[in-house]
Amino acid sequence: MYTTKELFEEGHSLASSYIQSFQYPWEALSGIKSLILSIGEKLSKDEYDNPKEGVWIHKEASVMPSAYIGSPCIIGKGTEVRHCAFVRGSALIGENCVVGNSVELKNVIISDNVQVPHYNYVGDSILGYRSHMGAGSITSNVKSDKTLVVIKDKENGEEIETGIKKVGAFLGDYVEVGCNSVLCPGSVIGPHSNIYPLSRVRGVVKANSIFKKEGDIVEKKGNE
Repeated sequence: MYTTKELFEEGHSLASSYIQSFQYPWEALSGIKSLILSIGEKLSKDEYDNPKEGVWIHKEASVMPSAYIGSPCIIGKGTEVRHCAFVRGSALIGENCVVGNSVELKNVIISDNVQVPHYNYVGDSILGYRSHMGAGSITSNVKSDKTLVVIKDKENGEEIETGIKKVGAFLGDYVEVGCNSVLCPGSVIGPHSNIYPLSRVRGVVKANSIFKKEGDIVEKKGNE
């Protein structure tokens, strides 16, 4: 079962030290709101605008007028928030990110250089450095029966009860998610892995893997 230290390199988010203080990434979800407020109060007024209470936007970020930015939220340097994006709140968005058309974010940590560019929903999740979600791919954060989420690593026969009802996905650094894929509640994708388009992902996907479909996951070779 991947720990935060195995999923995420340090130094690619204002939340890096916070994330690394937990053994597993889902343990960080409940404190995202208070973390953003704590960090935001300490940000330089020379670098960040504070357009409304609980919202900090870097002066070199680009936010379209049609985007909704809920509180609390931090948007980093060089990040682009495009038309009709819906940032509901409790969103810490790193540097040089893309939050695209009609993308919805809620209770998330988005590391630096992450792209969620087209029609994505990301909730109760953490996306690692340079991860990318293809058009229409989403994180599902609540089970259909509304029971508490259990993280399952089928390959190793390991299960961990989170004790949480709302848990999305945790993408390690450099993960690529194909278009129109659904990451089921509690999905953990190891670093440098690729998810094929139209996939339904459950549980843990090993690092340096290609997820073609459930039961068909292969190790990456060469420059794949």
